[in-house]
Amino acid sequence: MNHTAPTYAAGLAVLVLTLAACGEREPPARPIAPAPAVSTPATAAADDAYDVTKMDFKTPPAVLSSERHTGPFASGDALSLGALLKPLQPAQVKEIRLDTTHKIIEIAPGVKFSAWTFGDQVPGPAVRARVGDRIKFTMTNRSDEPAPGVQMTAAPMMHSMDFHAAMVSPQDKYRSIAPGQTISFEFTLNYPGVFMYHCGTPMVLEHIASGMYGMVVVEPRGGYPTKVDREYTVVQSEFYTRPDPTKRKLDGQPLHVLDNDRLRSKQPNYTVFNGRYNGMVDVPLQAKPGERVRLFVLNVGPSNTSSFHVVGTIFDRVWMDGNPDNQFRGMQTVLLGSSSGAIVEFIIPEAGSYVMVDHHFANAAQGAVGLIAAGGPGGDPEHHNIPATATPDNAQAVAGKLAFESKCLACHSIGGGDKLGPDLLGTTQRHDDLWLARWLKSPEEMLKTDAKAKAMLEKWKIAMPNQGLSDEEVKQYLAYFKWADAHVKKP
Repeated sequence: MNHTAPTYAAGLAVLVLTLAACGEREPPARPIAPAPAVSTPATAAADDAYDVTKMDFKTPPAVLSSERHTGPFASGDALSLGALLKPLQPAQVKEIRLDTTHKIIEIAPGVKFSAWTFGDQVPGPAVRARVGDRIKFTMTNRSDEPAPGVQMTAAPMMHSMDFHAAMVSPQDKYRSIAPGQTISFEFTLNYPGVFMYHCGTPMVLEHIASGMYGMVVVEPRGGYPTKVDREYTVVQSEFYTRPDPTKRKLDGQPLHVLDNDRLRSKQPNYTVFNGRYNGMVDVPLQAKPGERVRLFVLNVGPSNTSSFHVVGTIFDRVWMDGNPDNQFRGMQTVLLGSSSGAIVEFIIPEAGSYVMVDHHFANAAQGAVGLIAAGGPGGDPEHHNIPATATPDNAQAVAGKLAFESKCLACHSIGGGDKLGPDLLGTTQRHDDLWLARWLKSPEEMLKTDAKAKAMLEKWKIAMPNQGLSDEEVKQYLAYFKWADAHVKKP
């Protein structure tokens, strides 16, 4: 006889009656939260600023002609020729021209360099536009035109243009053109950022190292999320130079040409901001206390890394590659590989002279230094090197001057008075060449036995450090000291 089914049925009936009797005493049920909205492919695409279906990849073929342009080397409302970045122009179609030239530029005091350029300057003019804008670009290869007053530039050659901000067929748009030819092409900007442009003709390394590069700033469609008082561009690059083997000169100064051995071993003579050794020390960027400054920073290399820093403030916002979606807050330095860019924003906290520097200090010693002048006193020479004298007239003395300004200005001057160590004006009259050479080469050894060295240590209390100078570098220092003693007036 089976008792399981009746027993189960009776128990179930009791349970139902019990629940019914207690129903009025139960707390009210919690409201059910609505289910989260599910993004369909259509709504997700509508919210995506990088929806490729809305990007413009359609570009007509590049147009190549033999029509030579003879007007300005650079033109277009979207171009800025210096560090001050012009406001965004409203026209959605931006026509720009950047012709190529070969010319002599001065990359450091007394250092004349045979450069290749876009727009007849190094770096080339900055381009400013916005996502969705159409760029119509034209370039004539004018490398066969002699620069005014100069007959000694490099031989004419093929050149091209490579825009990192574009999405186009390189074989069509970035082709090399011969001297006298003109190429035109267009493209739409699809991504915001700080982008590099450069010559893409082999050997690309040589063309970039010779000066063929510049910056493209592409704003987001809705603009930047912050408002600033100042906007500047800072382009870091390297120069690899040697005196011209044929000993050519310009205005009495030795001509310098590209040193391919240094170039391939990544050993630059100069690492600079905006094309010149200490260029923004000589002409500082301007700001005021309390202002918010936005710097568009680009390291074009061609081979080394930058560690960009501003002494005296902290980067409130850093947008890597210049895209606000790639945001960091409160950074002290920004590490940029070759062709990497960033936007950095910071507050000028009080009156002062704020030093921009590559915190790879070997690069700073080679000229990667600038100033933001905000109403304070001059900058600290321990962070940068203010030129101490006029420019020598021979290559060896020029090299010695630059070495002195990069290594010695914290302790010494030339005609500017005593500092931590003595003013060195007249040093070649107080000491002979042999003594100076030994002192520069191994000061710690001379302090053991030489009476003059011991007397200087007794007076100044700070031992001369061994700089590890080569014999050639010692000769350069001596050449500069002799030149200064013959040309610099005593205060």
